[in-house]
Amino acid sequence: MYNKELLLDILWQISDAVQKVILRFEPVPSVDYFTDTPEGMEKLDAICMLLIAIGESLKNIDKITSNELLPRYPEIDWKGAKGMRDIISHHYFDIDAEQIYWVCEHKMQPLADTLNKIIQDLKKSDAEMD
Repeated sequence: MYNKELLLDILWQISDAVQKVILRFEPVPSVDYFTDTPEGMEKLDAICMLLIAIGESLKNIDKITSNELLPRYPEIDWKGAKGMRDIISHHYFDIDAEQIYWVCEHKMQPLADTLNKIIQDLKKSDAEMD
């Protein structure tokens, strides 16, 4: 069995990071903004840092839960989310801004929704045990 309190703390941290990505991505009108403006490059850097933290934390969840929790929520490509961390961390100078833009536009809100569902499910299971 795993430490549910630690797991919830990590899930809240990931959820917070995802919300920050969504917020920072909001004013980005196109991928060109990431590549052609100083402000956009700063946003890209900040978003990439958060994506690294999200991916690393997802890996920690797998360790804590012996790879049992995340597969229960197949609506998210967990392997891809964790792999994004590896790509950004190890190939930072080769980052494809279009791919980061696409991830922000299409994957962050579903990830936020699924994280909220996981948190609620864990809280519900705790309440049922009481």
